[in-house]
Amino acid sequence: MGLLYEKFVNEVFDKNGLLTKLEPRLTEDFNFAYDVVDVLGTEKPGKTAMMWCNDKGQERRFTFADMKLLSDKTANVLRDAGIKKGDAVMLVLKRHWQFWSAMMALCKIGALVIPATHLLTEHDYVYRFNAASVKAVIATSDHDTAESIDRAEKEAPSLKLKFIVNGKRPGWNNFDSLVDAASDVFVKPTGDAMTKNGDKMLMYFTSGTSGLPKMVWHDFTYPIGHIITARYWHNVVPDGLHFTVADTGWGKAVWGKLYGQWLCEAGVFTYDFDKFSGHDVLHMIEKYRITTFCAPPTIYRFFIQEDLSKFDLSSLTYATTAGEALNPEVYNVFYRATGLKLMEGFGQTETTLSVCTLVGMQPKPGSMGKPSPGYTVRIFDETGKEAPAGVAGEIVIGTEKGKPAGMFGGYYRDKARTDSVWHDNWYHTGDVAWCDEDGYFWYVGRTDDLIKSSGYRIGPFEIESVLMEHPAVAECAITGVPDPVRGQVVKATIILAKGFTGSDALVKELQVYVKKNTAPYKYPRIIEFVDELPKTISGKIRRVELRGEKNRSTTPD
Repeated sequence: MGLLYEKFVNEVFDKNGLLTKLEPRLTEDFNFAYDVVDVLGTEKPGKTAMMWCNDKGQERRFTFADMKLLSDKTANVLRDAGIKKGDAVMLVLKRHWQFWSAMMALCKIGALVIPATHLLTEHDYVYRFNAASVKAVIATSDHDTAESIDRAEKEAPSLKLKFIVNGKRPGWNNFDSLVDAASDVFVKPTGDAMTKNGDKMLMYFTSGTSGLPKMVWHDFTYPIGHIITARYWHNVVPDGLHFTVADTGWGKAVWGKLYGQWLCEAGVFTYDFDKFSGHDVLHMIEKYRITTFCAPPTIYRFFIQEDLSKFDLSSLTYATTAGEALNPEVYNVFYRATGLKLMEGFGQTETTLSVCTLVGMQPKPGSMGKPSPGYTVRIFDETGKEAPAGVAGEIVIGTEKGKPAGMFGGYYRDKARTDSVWHDNWYHTGDVAWCDEDGYFWYVGRTDDLIKSSGYRIGPFEIESVLMEHPAVAECAITGVPDPVRGQVVKATIILAKGFTGSDALVKELQVYVKKNTAPYKYPRIIEFVDELPKTISGKIRRVELRGEKNRSTTPD
């Protein structure tokens, strides 16, 4: 591989040529922006870092020299505005190319970056701004994103700076014009302003099934954990172009559109679109001669509904998938059409790729693969002991020798929650799987009923909280039910308040209500009205029982 890969890791292979261990060799002040982007920008300035295009026909190629220049200019803008090491800055930038320069600029400053989806509502922003003491936000001008942030700002005293991208708005700094006018010489901080490996670099809000979203933070060693993601799972090559379908508001974006790929000196491809189309994405693969590709199973389900013979996919040499369970039928249809075996993987916002089907392994359709060389992974039964082959249990990760590069540092400002899942040198993922005799892991589900739909992670509590604000709802429970296209869809089981009667009109009203009061992708596509909810003796709703009930009221997309 490239010079950076050789610099930062030792690789160890077994007799079959499979990677069995990865040993990072880092200084105490590793900083991805300086030690990767700037090095490539200086030593390989003309090399493609990213090919970007959008659904309006615009396109732009960025070299590593461009990324160095843009990140230096952006860092000057943000530092001059008052952003300093440790400040929390939220990025709501969809798939705009400015996300990459902003990420690298904030990395150079040492700020805590919080990527977020543009689908958030005012309520979502208020919680996030206050929970993380967000000081600044850099946001798209698309949709009603800026308007929602303006409304949320009234209840978020920590928010001091707003930058808007690709447009203008009263009360906002024009990000693009400021960057254009900024100096291209950024002086690397020294002394206490320098970053250290253990400093907080990146944070995501991730949904659970109880309480509000958790804040998962990662330190400056996090990018190193994605060498395995890019080199041994995505199988990227220095002269290739890798395409991961992911919005920058989700953790999967930095899995497949940034850290590991650039460490391996591979270019990334970004298609900036509003509405997904399987036909359009396939056309992008064909037009830009994509070499490696990654997407959740939902995307592949859309692909196989197209006539794949009409697309020239000959440039594509490798395909991977993660984010939800892979249907073997999808694997087989895609393989027959392309000759490519889908290589599955598993990880969380809290980790990097922790179970995977790596280069050189024989995939088993529907299996996540084997534990990553970067992690010690086991399956524990209900007694806390390792489960035998064929017995389902919780996936746990060992940290007796310290946390592996890429694993999170904890839940921000929530030691109790961190300690509840990470104790006795084991991190408890909350995901259930079983292991076969060959050591392959097979996913079962979440211990906490998290819903995964079309690659989104959806926590029932957030939707329940919104529904309970509607006058027609006396009590409700949210569960996920199987769906042939999305993997799962959200289902709401509702006890109506007195004076209300279940009807198709009310179903539609409740769906619209959820769409307006939280991110639209969370709305319940299935709603049923019941007289009572099954509960345990302690009063907790039995979601398992709900998932087994027949759906009585459904609406189309």
